[in-house]
Amino acid sequence: MENTQTPEATPARFRLGIRFDRNEFAGAFGDLGTDLPLIVGMALAAKLDGTSVLVMFGVMQILTALRYQMPMPVQPLKAMAAIVIAQKLGGDVLYGAGLAIGLSMLVLSLTGLIDWLARVIPKSVVRGIQFGLGLQLALLALKDYVKADGAQGYWLAGAAFILTVFLIGNRRFPAALFVIALGLIYAFVFKLNPSSIAQGVGFNLPQFHLPTWSNVMTGFVVLALPQIPLSLGNSVLATRQIAEDLFPEKPLTVRGISLTYSLMNLINPFFGGIPTCHGSGGMAGHYAFGGRTGGSVVIYGLMFLILGVFFGGVFDQVVGVFPLPILGVLLLFEGLALLLLVRDMAASKTDFPVVLIVGLIANGLPYGYLIGVIVGTALAYLIRKKATGLA
Repeated sequence: MENTQTPEATPARFRLGIRFDRNEFAGAFGDLGTDLPLIVGMALAAKLDGTSVLVMFGVMQILTALRYQMPMPVQPLKAMAAIVIAQKLGGDVLYGAGLAIGLSMLVLSLTGLIDWLARVIPKSVVRGIQFGLGLQLALLALKDYVKADGAQGYWLAGAAFILTVFLIGNRRFPAALFVIALGLIYAFVFKLNPSSIAQGVGFNLPQFHLPTWSNVMTGFVVLALPQIPLSLGNSVLATRQIAEDLFPEKPLTVRGISLTYSLMNLINPFFGGIPTCHGSGGMAGHYAFGGRTGGSVVIYGLMFLILGVFFGGVFDQVVGVFPLPILGVLLLFEGLALLLLVRDMAASKTDFPVVLIVGLIANGLPYGYLIGVIVGTALAYLIRKKATGLA
């Protein structure tokens, strides 16, 4: 962290890991490009209650920030989101899947199996998972987001990219604030219809929902099973690794991360919230744009909470006016932050090939994260055994 004061001289808000300033505010937008399209896509495909989705997503952000005291994000479950959006699955199955994966992660946490996985999976494989996810995010930003608004979108993305390059890492003038301001100006000029949005403004609270065991079983088979490998690789192992890289003074355990992951999904389904996880990409995004404490995640959560309580009825319209090219630039730099993490293995002739192979498998194959973990772990041990034999 940039703060160098001793603990005795440090104000309480710094010791607690919660700070609110322009850099934390800028960092709050670092994960927006990943989260927003998935949230909107799931809500529309599964016909979910907007207030429930947004409020619970915001609440989980705030609780996570208070628990970890660092920019530990909460994200939608990506594999689940992709399947729900593609197959237009209903909310009942999605809520059942959330409860199923919450129970699965709870078992892994309480039995210690998650610790065993952390021990046997080499760091090079974890870096490969991060590399694959970073590549996936960067390609998604360039292929789908930047070109979303045609020629205007390219100009908008270009301006946002130049702003970010010049200001990235600037603590006095955080890049994300200027990029978001540019997006808001564009939205107000070209897209916003104040009258239609004003008609949907009101006070709303989440709706209670009771998943059935049939929903849980169906959700486990259809949605949770494809999600678990990605969650183990990125949400738990890779998140622990990036937290260690960025905040070595705040050691985390995979069991602790797995447990909060579990608890979120044991709560969300009962109040209409989407299944959520932690994520290495989200932490990289918050950090890249200035977030250094849990304050950036609290601010991010409050945005969703306020949006859900007062604009839940028209949230698809509210988020729809924000330009995708701007989200694409944010997503691109989030992906680049993950890609750069492999630098510590670039000089290793044994580890770096594993990183690349796992990353390419994770990015390019169906169930790529599961296959990448299995193949990468086997390859890493084979290389290590061969090197030992030669020695």
